[in-house]
Amino acid sequence: MIAVIQRCTRGKVSVDHKTIGEIKHGLVILLGVKNNDAESDADFLAHKISNLRIFNDKNDKMNLSIKDVGGSALVISQFTLCGDTRKGRRPSFINAASPDKGNRLYEWFANQLKLNDVPVELGEFAAMMDIELVNNGPVTFVLDSYDR
Repeated sequence: MIAVIQRCTRGKVSVDHKTIGEIKHGLVILLGVKNNDAESDADFLAHKISNLRIFNDKNDKMNLSIKDVGGSALVISQFTLCGDTRKGRRPSFINAASPDKGNRLYEWFANQLKLNDVPVELGEFAAMMDIELVNNGPVTFVLDSYDR
């Protein structure tokens, strides 16, 4: 499971020009679910992201977690993170989870964030979405559940 996390001052997701999720201070999380991922991958990433100290303290040092700063998470499913671009000119998505499994683990991940005391807003699984965010810093990290 791959998560691209971006610290933001605001984030919004829309479908058909209608806002379906919006946060202020926190993280926009793009989540890619691979075909061999399991609940344990979602659990690991949710715990890691909830406690990752990537927000600035009063001394302007990255020393605080999303929970410490009272932030929220906007979680967007993005199967293209699982794309393989090593061969040819068109990405292969053979490693991406099936839609049923992808959606199940996407929702599982969001629920695990909530259980870790992080307020969560969601995109719409498998929909064409417009994502807006103001990346604060900029601060962006890529986390992979296989890198534990």
